[in-house]
Amino acid sequence: MTIAELIQPIQPLKTSGDLNAEVLDVTDDSRHVTRGSVFVAVKGTQVDGHDFTAQAWANGAAGIVVEDSLPKEFVGKADSPDDVSTPVVIVKDSKRALGVLASRLHGDPSRHLNMIGVTGTNGKTTVTHLIRALIEQAGKRSGVVGTVGYFIGSALYPASHTTPGAVQLQALLGNMTQAGLDAAILEVSSHALALGRVAGCEFDVAVFTNLTQDHLDFHSDMESYFEAKQLLFTELLTPKYKSNTKKAVVNMDDEWGAKLAKRCQAPVWTYGIRHDADIRACDISVSIDGTQFQVSTPHGALDIHSQLVGEHNVYNVLAAIGVGLELGMPLNTVESAIASVKNVPGRFERIDSGQDFTVIVDYAHTEDALLRVLLTAQSLKKTKVITVFGCGGDRDAGKRPKMGQVAVRHSDLAILTSDNPRTEDPMKILQDIEAGIFQIPQPMRSDYRMIPDRREAIEAAIAAAGTHDIVLIAGKGHEDYQIVGTNRLDFDDRQVANEALQQRVRST
Repeated sequence: MTIAELIQPIQPLKTSGDLNAEVLDVTDDSRHVTRGSVFVAVKGTQVDGHDFTAQAWANGAAGIVVEDSLPKEFVGKADSPDDVSTPVVIVKDSKRALGVLASRLHGDPSRHLNMIGVTGTNGKTTVTHLIRALIEQAGKRSGVVGTVGYFIGSALYPASHTTPGAVQLQALLGNMTQAGLDAAILEVSSHALALGRVAGCEFDVAVFTNLTQDHLDFHSDMESYFEAKQLLFTELLTPKYKSNTKKAVVNMDDEWGAKLAKRCQAPVWTYGIRHDADIRACDISVSIDGTQFQVSTPHGALDIHSQLVGEHNVYNVLAAIGVGLELGMPLNTVESAIASVKNVPGRFERIDSGQDFTVIVDYAHTEDALLRVLLTAQSLKKTKVITVFGCGGDRDAGKRPKMGQVAVRHSDLAILTSDNPRTEDPMKILQDIEAGIFQIPQPMRSDYRMIPDRREAIEAAIAAAGTHDIVLIAGKGHEDYQIVGTNRLDFDDRQVANEALQQRVRST
């Protein structure tokens, strides 16, 4: 493929140099540039790729894509920009150009896959796993890109981000098409939407789960956070190359979902429990072993028996049902697929070593997610709920006091500990959480402890548990690491909980 062929979809503002040069890859990292690379200079939050165009040129880039004009350092290597032998393409937005070019290089894989995008603060991972089960039950093959990992058929690759960068994402989608997969199911984060990581993708179905406070260290406020999420339902769900009808599946019980439903560029199926919706659950029964409920849909009624626990998972199942019905799946196929999903890694995952109480690990790391999982635990408890949780460092500090309030309102004992403290002082994070607790009158809050070391906190919770108690370890879920300072340390809540359970057995 030549540069001229590569840039056809992006409508450059200006080009110079020989556009017939052959392209072997596209990258936004000048260190990865080799002969045949097209380097796209992207303005990031930490560094500006335009400062590295000279390095890309020196490394033998086949072409360079920039915004506005070339930096002086690059121009200084020739008498004028037009004299630079390396082809230069000037675009309005290099972030989005990167995704489109990477897509083009890999044969525009989203045109050949049934593209399903799931966005929202909470529930994305569970919804994508449920959708995958639906597609597999229907005899099709799918790939998943999300927080737990990147699946291409049965192969699993570690995840660098919930939604990877544009170059890696298009390569993954290209591998899916080469593997003969039918569908790609993506968790689409607000960062990915704001930073153009999914540019070059054309989606067929988009799902909105909910919107609650998170990532306000990146987005200036909730409205900006919402505007980023909305892009999946406007720009990326607009027909471009595909002729099929698009569909949005939106949670009407969420205030932001109700707002989004009015703005979607595609027909909308709504879902919910408390408000009128196209796909609505009723007669919900929750136990520690799963959840049963009835669902009314435009295609008929379903009798759902799910192994997933809690009302929050009812919403996740409803979202997946909307996608399954939009893909034309029979009702009995949907019912059996939902029933087949035993658990999602780190999402209300039970840790069982034969103890006479329940230990649950969950990814809940926002105020709303923690509230939902605690309400579920409270509805199931026979004695008391002990909660272990923390908040990440160098991230949205505004949610810390709110999470502290939720924990002490809905637990019988809350143990405040470190999550991923990163470069912040762990005790400072705990004090921020405690500040919210102090705002609650003492008679209305549970006891709490502050144990900065997460292993010690988990051990303390399990040591304190009595018969029929529920121990909830929240915040990290499937993660197998902890970031302390700039170091990434091995740490898995599930493994640590198992070790603490075994130690308790040995000591009795």
